[in-house]
Amino acid sequence: MKLQRLSRKELLAAFVFLAPSIAGFSLFYLIPFGQSILYSFQDRIGGSFTLSNYKELLLSSSFQKAASNTFWFTAVSVPILVTVSLLLALLLNQRVFFRNWLRTAYVLPLVVPVASIVLVWQILFDWNGSLNVVMEHFGYSRQDWMKSEWAGLVIVLVYVWKNIGYNVILFLAGLQNIPDQYYEIADLEGAGPLRRLFGITLTYLTPTTFLVVLMSVLNSFKVFRETFLVAGAYPHDRIYMLQHYMNNMFLSLDIQKVSSAAVLMALCMTGLMFALFRTERIFRSYME
Repeated sequence: MKLQRLSRKELLAAFVFLAPSIAGFSLFYLIPFGQSILYSFQDRIGGSFTLSNYKELLLSSSFQKAASNTFWFTAVSVPILVTVSLLLALLLNQRVFFRNWLRTAYVLPLVVPVASIVLVWQILFDWNGSLNVVMEHFGYSRQDWMKSEWAGLVIVLVYVWKNIGYNVILFLAGLQNIPDQYYEIADLEGAGPLRRLFGITLTYLTPTTFLVVLMSVLNSFKVFRETFLVAGAYPHDRIYMLQHYMNNMFLSLDIQKVSSAAVLMALCMTGLMFALFRTERIFRSYME
């Protein structure tokens, strides 16, 4: 009886502490998203039910281009980010020179304001930027990086540079949680570096790797800020993302298309997250 009363008090206390967060989440996220779902099925605000918004959206060439660019950006940038982050974490986990300084250097992009980051990349890739000056010095012609097919590579570099520190921290935490006894036993059994890497390190880093992939995918959908500040509202076709499309539809007050695009984007992200969690569960059960 006392335990039951205690558990009720704990639940009540937990609800009291969580109430402000729940209210804020509902007010600024849950309720607006519910309204977006409602608007996406209306021909106008407060109008009749229709599916024409989704039909027009899927047939729109601008939406198709934005969706394709977003898909390819995520498919290319996330594996690059995860791989580079893992390699750097493996390096920083060793006894290397200036290890603490290097760890700090990789975390710095997380605390630098976005506007400052964009200014640095503009200085590098502008027509009169540092990179073009160096290329011209060695006899190469200048490139208008942000108005060519190279714009996609520039945005990938910005994304990797911005998010690599957070992933390195997660991988380092996962590496330090692997017991040293496993490596000592592997040394006694004569296991080589590759066997230790794939048999111990990567195996026990699997939960961390799934978390890093999940966070990297979510962050890939947030690259709009950097792209918008570097290239404006109507960038080169190669870096015209879903966020650009929704931002432009919002500026033109086409609420139905904005809502439909937001719902489709949320569904795609939810499906991708479900697939990642399902894959992790299958892999974990296989390892057990």
